[in-house]
Amino acid sequence: MAEPRMPRNLPPLSLHVPEPRFRPGDAVDYAQFDRGAAGAVMRPDIAVPAGEIRDLSYALIRVLDDEGVARGPWNPRLDPQRLRAMLRHMALTRAFDERMYRAQRQGKTSFYMKCTGEEATSVGAAHALDREDMCFPSYRQQGLLIARDWPIGDMMCQIYSNSGDRLKGRQMPIMYSAREAGFFSISGNLATQYPQAVGFAMASAARGDTRIAASWVGEGSTAEGDFHSACTFASVYRAPVILNIINNQWAISSFSGFAGAEATTFAARAIGYGMAGLRVDGNDILAVYAATEWAAERARGNHGPTIIEHFTYRAEGHSTSDDPSKYRSAEERGKWPLGDPIARLKQHLIALGEWDEERHAAMDREVAEHVREEGRRAEALGTLHDGLSQPFTTMFEDVFEQQPWHLKEQSEQMQAERKAAGI
Repeated sequence: MAEPRMPRNLPPLSLHVPEPRFRPGDAVDYAQFDRGAAGAVMRPDIAVPAGEIRDLSYALIRVLDDEGVARGPWNPRLDPQRLRAMLRHMALTRAFDERMYRAQRQGKTSFYMKCTGEEATSVGAAHALDREDMCFPSYRQQGLLIARDWPIGDMMCQIYSNSGDRLKGRQMPIMYSAREAGFFSISGNLATQYPQAVGFAMASAARGDTRIAASWVGEGSTAEGDFHSACTFASVYRAPVILNIINNQWAISSFSGFAGAEATTFAARAIGYGMAGLRVDGNDILAVYAATEWAAERARGNHGPTIIEHFTYRAEGHSTSDDPSKYRSAEERGKWPLGDPIARLKQHLIALGEWDEERHAAMDREVAEHVREEGRRAEALGTLHDGLSQPFTTMFEDVFEQQPWHLKEQSEQMQAERKAAGI
């Protein structure tokens, strides 16, 4: 067969491969980054048709300015008591992360994932949602549980898979499940929580219930098929759901450009589906709260779903198995132009006259001691060092309400084999 002839008057095609702006060793300069002004983005009515607010998918909703002053129509005007509670929940989340990170390095557990720098995206949302609303999180939303005052000792037991683990060691560390806190079981499979959240929301609407759903994925997961299936169903049936995208700039070793960030924003995914889309400063907890509150009111009013892109930064590695110094500049974290969410809320409270450095230092000591004490209690129930903490037979339990014959048979066979082996 003859080889195809190339037209002489056309240039050859070329393949574009996304490339991050900064690599290890590079100097970091965010001078071209356009944050927009705090308070400059308009806040529409919750019933607005999605097609009329396309610009909000490209803007950046910000409330706190560089001096910590809340500005503009998205200012939720929260009382100081609520602001202090949000600050403490973020500080507690960070202290919990630090303790669990050290525990992994000490061999007490096999794996951990921190959310350093992203605390506002979960804590702010938790405060804006109703306690009865159902959350379908990814693996970096531990702040949801902490903001809902779920015992961190219980979370530690799950990480250690010890005798106090309600999940009986069946879930990978950090993949919590807490029905009583409206926190759906975390899955390691990317984006599966999106169709689950949409399905819950559709069922809630079909029953005439009042609960809405919210889900979270990283920006890389928007490339998954489950993401697009969920968006189709959410749009067609106007499901009362909030679909959060945590754009923290990096997956485990590839930057957001591989998921499409070079061409457009992640909030703009909403436009093609006919949904409302918001793009939010994810390090501004007041902006996160306000956007989540708006989307929740929109959902409860039967006006449809909302996609919220939280523009933030993963300050640490993807997990304890990751070394970010291999693929990104060490200067990025310190020069990130949207700052640190805890420092920004602290600055805001001080500007209001509702906080000071002394009280902040006391809070940091208090949450650190609380985490240490809970850690001691959890470790007393066992860690990875101690081996199997649950009876072996539990591996055959809890999948079915009544154990079927074949699992009962397998359980008996396994017990007999273990006995014969002297185990």
